[in-house]
Amino acid sequence: MDLLESTAMAVKTLKANKLRSALTMLGIIIGNASVITMVGVGQGAQRYASEQFESLGPNVLFVIPGSDSSRQRTLETPRTLTLEDAEAIASQVPTVIGVAPQLQTQQTVTQGNRSTSALIVGTTPEFSTVRSFPVARGRFLTDMDVQRGNRSVALGADLARSLFGDSDPLGQTIRIKNLTFQVVGVMEAKGAFLGNNQDDVAYIPITTMSSQITGNSSPYGTEVTFISIMSRDEQSIGAAQFQVTNLLRLRHRIVSEDDFTVRSQKDALEIVGNVTGALTIMLAAIAGISLLVGGIGIMNIMLVSVRERTQEIGLRKAIGASQQDILVQFMIEATILAVLGGVAGTLIGIGGVSLAGALTPLKAGVSPTAILLAVGVSGGIGLFFGVVPARQAAKLDPIVALRSA
Repeated sequence: MDLLESTAMAVKTLKANKLRSALTMLGIIIGNASVITMVGVGQGAQRYASEQFESLGPNVLFVIPGSDSSRQRTLETPRTLTLEDAEAIASQVPTVIGVAPQLQTQQTVTQGNRSTSALIVGTTPEFSTVRSFPVARGRFLTDMDVQRGNRSVALGADLARSLFGDSDPLGQTIRIKNLTFQVVGVMEAKGAFLGNNQDDVAYIPITTMSSQITGNSSPYGTEVTFISIMSRDEQSIGAAQFQVTNLLRLRHRIVSEDDFTVRSQKDALEIVGNVTGALTIMLAAIAGISLLVGGIGIMNIMLVSVRERTQEIGLRKAIGASQQDILVQFMIEATILAVLGGVAGTLIGIGGVSLAGALTPLKAGVSPTAILLAVGVSGGIGLFFGVVPARQAAKLDPIVALRSA
């Protein structure tokens, strides 16, 4: 028998037991669909994170309080950065062209009979430039607001809509922690950044924040949550990171471990990429278990098929079929089940990835390489788990097979 004839006989046999063949493929279908979906969504999450960080600009640095090890040792956020540190960076680091310290807390914001919980960010006028966050209406905070500790506030687009609806908020007042603030501007819609809605934020002068909202809890000066820095250009990021680190070590009189961390956009993107990559691999591995289960299902059904077709195998061997002919036919049957299940599972997985991309902000997608790999793995599983029943069928003695039938 040639390969074409063996394939035709295998297809005819599988068609004769359509329901059993479909149920046998079910494990492979579920496994392939799960793997394709998990990998596609994981890659989409990585692309989404990349776009989020790229939107900050290629030459942005972040100074975070505490070292990596100190943040792991305690649940409390270290309080090691101050407004004075930010002012020193702005005046003494030549490769830096913008510095925006931020002090933030969650508070209830009220306007008339409307109230909502929002993130309150105390910052300086440079924030709008450093974080590429323009104003849609009115103005942002000014140096005068910061120097005098004015109760001025610029609202994110969503927060302005929640408090004022369709009316113009400029010149109106809101209350934050029972203090009255005048709305001086409304920011352009920015969207979410790593799960945080940047449009549901109120921006007030950092001096007002520290003196009237949070209080000054740092013994070294006006505490800040972190500092955003803009370097002169993308090529000067490394130099800016080095100079900022040296300056803060001198200011904090550090002789051993730093009590702060300077991260570039590239560093943060690499960390997020490593996390999402590891999660993608883990999810794909978990989903891949169902492929193994599907392969075991194929082997079990093929073993049952060998028992049911003992008479057929004996008759074929009695009229001249070789062990290789029997072996090839059963392995072809197992491979067809696995490949068809792989194709069906891949199509379902692509549909799941497309649905995830349509319903979420993730840029989910599946590469042709992943599709070919999934179908190839399915075929390999069919071959691997089809060997045992195929060998068992090929080794049957024709006389014993005919007699036992």
